[in-house]
Amino acid sequence: MMTSSCDPEQLRTLFLLDPHIHFLNHGSFGACPRPVFEDYQSWQRELERQPVLFLGRNYPALDRQVREVLAEALHTRADNLALVPNATHGVNILAHSLHLAPGDEVLATDHEYGACEATWEFYCQRMGAKYVRQPLRLPVASKDELLDQFWEGVTPRTRVIFLSHITSPTALTLPVKEICARARQQGVLTIVDGAHAPGQIDLDLEAIGADFYTGNCHKWMLSPKGAGFLYARPEMQRLIEPLVVSWGYRNRTGSPLVDYLQWTGTHDPAAALAVPAAIRFMEEYRWGEVRKTCHDRLRWTVEHLCALVGKSPLYPLDSDLYYQMAIAPLPETTDLQVLKDRLYDEFQVEVPFIEWNGNKFVRVSVQGYNTREDVEALCRGLEELLPQVQQGR
Repeated sequence: MMTSSCDPEQLRTLFLLDPHIHFLNHGSFGACPRPVFEDYQSWQRELERQPVLFLGRNYPALDRQVREVLAEALHTRADNLALVPNATHGVNILAHSLHLAPGDEVLATDHEYGACEATWEFYCQRMGAKYVRQPLRLPVASKDELLDQFWEGVTPRTRVIFLSHITSPTALTLPVKEICARARQQGVLTIVDGAHAPGQIDLDLEAIGADFYTGNCHKWMLSPKGAGFLYARPEMQRLIEPLVVSWGYRNRTGSPLVDYLQWTGTHDPAAALAVPAAIRFMEEYRWGEVRKTCHDRLRWTVEHLCALVGKSPLYPLDSDLYYQMAIAPLPETTDLQVLKDRLYDEFQVEVPFIEWNGNKFVRVSVQGYNTREDVEALCRGLEELLPQVQQGR
């Protein structure tokens, strides 16, 4: 079968993004292609035509179909997946389900997403446990270095390891497979926040070996907003407790993961039902080639930005420590809010600026719709504005 072109200029026309904006922030909320969005809307219309038929009789089979397609893409079984609104929701389910004892430790990195950190802080405080942030220093040279640094934080009290597959503030790909393997040898539960991984990298959940993995389909997998998943190894599903208790608590079919999480009350499941359309879109447009083009364009951008400020990259540019999202350092005196506002107003560039551990970065996402013109607009804007937006000027 003939496949479609993966040229960025053509792909740009298939997204609903404002054509006047250089959108380099796919990492925050994603962006949905027009054909996938139309599939999403068709599900919504079908729901409204006959809500009782759709939700009351047809939805369980539709949910199963989505999980089967998603499971094939993630190299697992449908019964190991539950559909949830987003990765943060999945982390909340897990933090709620694990009955930590006073003195237990949840070990994470100091690169984690703020909302998930808040989740663990809340539940640890309630249970008398401790949330531990293990520092991972930047710049970093290799995944072995990251593994060694992280494992320094493991103690006899470590009961849970929680870490991102790809970190939000620093866009760093962590060695989750190696950490999960070592943790299992020591009897420590592992939870991976994969918010940025599905669609940005090839994901094999069984090979990773995490006890639990939660991810988003609406970021790099291109589905509509509000589609995520929670994976649990079969032997760990007995630990799951419902965040919202509903019919699945009484009407059990054998899998707590599905029974407790599939139906928590009336809701619009259209975003999740459009996930197969998103997967088909990526297949049609040869997304493996798209990702490589994006990575090459991102590498050029980071190299250019580092040269602009006279700083070194924070990870080797020829490594797999980043994929379609990366950070580049900025001067410590940069006024990030002023820079963000002026870059958008004067150069029409949408990109996030990050302050992490006292350091300042620009985080650049390059998706299939991003052209050379987009990243050149960013570089041109920063070259002009950085001298003007230093604090004290």
